[in-house]
Amino acid sequence: MSSQVEIELNNKCEIYEIDKVAKQANGAVLLREKDAVVLATVVFEDKPVEEDFMPLTVQYVEKAYAVSKIPGGFIKRESRPSDFETLTSRIIDRSIRPLFPKGFNYPTQITVMVLSGDYSVDLQTMATNAASAALYLSDLPIERAVASVRVAKIDGEYVINPDLEKLEESTLDMLVSGSGKDLLMIEMMVKGDEESDEMNELSSDETVEALSLASEAIESASKAYESRFSPYKKEVVELEFAVVQESDEIYNYIKDIYKEEVYDAINRMAKSERAGELKKIAHKIALTHDEWSVEEIEPVVDKYKREIVREMILKERKRADGRGLKDIRDISIETNLLPSVHSSALFTRGQTQVLVALTLGGAKDAQSYDTLMHRETQYENFMVHYNFPGFSVGEASPLKAPARRELGHGNLAKRALQSSISLSKGETVRLVAEVLESNGSSSMATVCGGSLALKAANLNVKKLVAGVAMGLVVEGSEYAILTDIMGLEDHDGDMDFKVAGTRDGITALQMDIKLGGIDKQILQEALYQADEARNYILDLMEEAASMIELNSALPSKSIFTIDPSTFGAIIGQAGKNIKEMIEKFDVTIDLDRDSGEVKIEGRSENVEAATAHIKQVSKDESERRGEKKVAPTFKEGQVFDGKVERIADFGAFVSLPGGVDGLLHISKLSDERVDDVRDVLSEGDMVKVKILSQKGNKVELALVEKL
Repeated sequence: MSSQVEIELNNKCEIYEIDKVAKQANGAVLLREKDAVVLATVVFEDKPVEEDFMPLTVQYVEKAYAVSKIPGGFIKRESRPSDFETLTSRIIDRSIRPLFPKGFNYPTQITVMVLSGDYSVDLQTMATNAASAALYLSDLPIERAVASVRVAKIDGEYVINPDLEKLEESTLDMLVSGSGKDLLMIEMMVKGDEESDEMNELSSDETVEALSLASEAIESASKAYESRFSPYKKEVVELEFAVVQESDEIYNYIKDIYKEEVYDAINRMAKSERAGELKKIAHKIALTHDEWSVEEIEPVVDKYKREIVREMILKERKRADGRGLKDIRDISIETNLLPSVHSSALFTRGQTQVLVALTLGGAKDAQSYDTLMHRETQYENFMVHYNFPGFSVGEASPLKAPARRELGHGNLAKRALQSSISLSKGETVRLVAEVLESNGSSSMATVCGGSLALKAANLNVKKLVAGVAMGLVVEGSEYAILTDIMGLEDHDGDMDFKVAGTRDGITALQMDIKLGGIDKQILQEALYQADEARNYILDLMEEAASMIELNSALPSKSIFTIDPSTFGAIIGQAGKNIKEMIEKFDVTIDLDRDSGEVKIEGRSENVEAATAHIKQVSKDESERRGEKKVAPTFKEGQVFDGKVERIADFGAFVSLPGGVDGLLHISKLSDERVDDVRDVLSEGDMVKVKILSQKGNKVELALVEKL
């Protein structure tokens, strides 16, 4: 018989249906928020894998029927997952994976399906909570429930779990998952205003404040889940846990005989993510000891290596590659090394190297996509695509389609950089990060290289953005925070904490905890340490930015106005003339018939030639027709940007669309008295003006602002 549990807290009202559907799964719930309905199921196989890892697969799926739509495109059924679905699956996985007990090696599948949508509901937090509920209620040995919350900052105030409409107004988008007092997963970005030159970074203290609010909400929610769900929890199935039996005899033998070789292996592993060094030692020992198998020796060697690495950090305050805890590996930067690319940057930090290439495009190049969280088709005009080929870690593997890791790292870099640029209307930017070498945090190298590539493309970059990966090692009351972690420290440490931002604060953050959670005091200390590292990296980036030489491949842009009545001659019959111009000059040409505006983009010399050609065609057409220029019809209140063409004692003449000038009378220059027009304006100044009135060709203007 099904049961219903209603939980209202943290600005949410959740209704869980238990034992109503999917009863053959090990655990299943229907979760409803407003009109959104999500089904989460958990199934596991009773035969464990032999390898020492947790084989968990999470799939989040959106169904088009959930919002009464039929899938677009040629195939009318859901096929490959969208980026949003993949990223949401990854968020759920990172949130619930720490719940599984050590030694649970049974293949487990968690499926979350959105059956009914509501455009005001946050499906990512909803899906995570549903997955956790299904897992907690199942017969798997899960003793804790996870809660996921989103924190926004609207009008300067922090808000827990806002409606999606309100989230659009927020300068902060922070998604946090945890259980009890423990934070397990953080995704954060700070949003900027594209039309403003200001950024909305969050300081380290403000970040901790927001996380504290999230922590309080998570603690109350997870306790409520556990309390309300406990009566319906299934009896836990009896399972055998995989426990690696590590021989003391082998351990002591390695410690006595192979100590130096393990140290040498650690030193080599500090320069590469390849893990073959320890296997060589295990095979070498097995050749001389028939009574021990390689399978027995390998985990003992790995355990001994891990103890050495952690002891060096905690006791000696020294790392495997000889660095101190706060030291950053050597950094080198090269910009615009690819001549036929709009811009590029090669960022190398230690054994991590990323080449970022940037391409500029127009409105038609934006990526379109549909999700159940938006009514209309969305258009992405800033893209970051991250690629991680096998050769970057010395693996002989073929190139593959991007997996969850690639999508996740690209999304993190995008969130870090997005608020740092202002794109013009109709402008699209694609950044592609090619990881050429990897030994720790290629995603943060992507942020650094990406920011410089944006700068090298001569875009409106508000501030440079840098990123650094932080680590943590904890044993009892002792802990050490590591700056710029390498692969070895990521593997043997207790936290992977990526922080990106400017000199003035954080723009994006991502954290995964391998411990039960993290103390907020340690978290604050880690953020302060990351601030120091970020400023050091920004010093080097600013030096590199000052030496940028723009590529000749970088497109130039020309915007001017001509008499709209001559557009016919420019376009030609069936577009013949303009097509020939585009092909001849290798440019893009956009015409606005209403305003007479012409926009041309392409290589600098081509744009200049095309501009001169179109202006000449327009002039010739006007002269051929012998017509007197007639001003286009303007509407009162319209605002235009124009150039001060001539100044008289009584005012200034400003160019308007359509090739005519309007009069900006001296009385309309300011609310206060102006005695001389030249005290306010000079010929050649760019101004924003408003149409006051029009009589034939005479147009009266008022000054809005001087540009």
